[in-house]
Amino acid sequence: MINDKKKKYFLVGVVAFSVLLTSLSFYFYQAFFSPNTLVDRQTPVSLKIPRNAEYKQVVDSLIQHNIINDIVTFSFVAKVLGYPESVKPGHYLIQPRLSNKELVTLLRSGRQTPVNITFNNIRTYEDLAIKITQNLEIQSKAVLDLLQDEEFISKYGFDSHTIMSMFIPNTYEVYWNMDALSLFDRMHKEYQRFWTEERTRKAESMNMSPTEVSVLASIIQAETSKADERPKVAGVYVNRLHRNMPLQADPTLVYALGDFSIKRVLNVHKEIESPYNTYKYVGLPPGPINLPEISSLEAVLNYQEHDYLYFCAKEDFSGYHVFATNLGDHMNNARRYQNALNTSKIFK
Repeated sequence: MINDKKKKYFLVGVVAFSVLLTSLSFYFYQAFFSPNTLVDRQTPVSLKIPRNAEYKQVVDSLIQHNIINDIVTFSFVAKVLGYPESVKPGHYLIQPRLSNKELVTLLRSGRQTPVNITFNNIRTYEDLAIKITQNLEIQSKAVLDLLQDEEFISKYGFDSHTIMSMFIPNTYEVYWNMDALSLFDRMHKEYQRFWTEERTRKAESMNMSPTEVSVLASIIQAETSKADERPKVAGVYVNRLHRNMPLQADPTLVYALGDFSIKRVLNVHKEIESPYNTYKYVGLPPGPINLPEISSLEAVLNYQEHDYLYFCAKEDFSGYHVFATNLGDHMNNARRYQNALNTSKIFK
């Protein structure tokens, strides 16, 4: 009788243990392998983990962005896999219906999804610092400080006047959490990649350095928004440089004055004392007056050969220009444009 009871208790125990084991096994399986991210979504979601973030911040972000369906099972798997001690900052693109194991493995690996940075239409250091960091963790001030740090930028072969020419406007794929130093290193590599042997050779044939090409390209870009006209405008300035004539480029005065609202350059503006005053000083100014686009750089390197020494905006405000080989014709063109400005009541 006693043996029968023992057998019954044993069997009950075995059954209970089996049920418990099965339940735990099922829970473990569900916790590790069942879909738990964006279960009702079709598109991925970006998760950004800042530098020095702790595990709790990651969990808070997962909840805030509604990425996790069951936070309890995620926390369980994360602790089993040691993620709380292995948080890695970065930008992660979380796909729908990942399991907890897949998500934790991704976050532990530090295998980030790159982001794109795009910058153009830049006039000032402040513009560049803001636009280049728009999609990055870096604060714009960190970039601005380095742009103005003479000792730092000298290691790239630039100074505070010329450093802007190191940044070639384009779209680049980078890591969201890169620091400012890494960003500068990357932009310098892109600068070196742009200045191929062929482009460098073309610059040398014009007796210009890559930086000087950038300076001239910035003036041309400010003079005309028409990419198809830029090689012709470039030819005018190359002719002036070859004849040792002052460039007399109005955009350089606007830059020197720091007032980009000026639409009409007056004689009083030409009196400003600045190395960027190309009415007073012959040759190129010390640095670019904006961030020249690739089309502007190419316009200089492939400038149109002609005899024009002057150009003036067309009076129809089309954005195009009329060109002249002599001062008399240029003055006639200028009078027509000035009359158009007066008619449109544009006096400054």
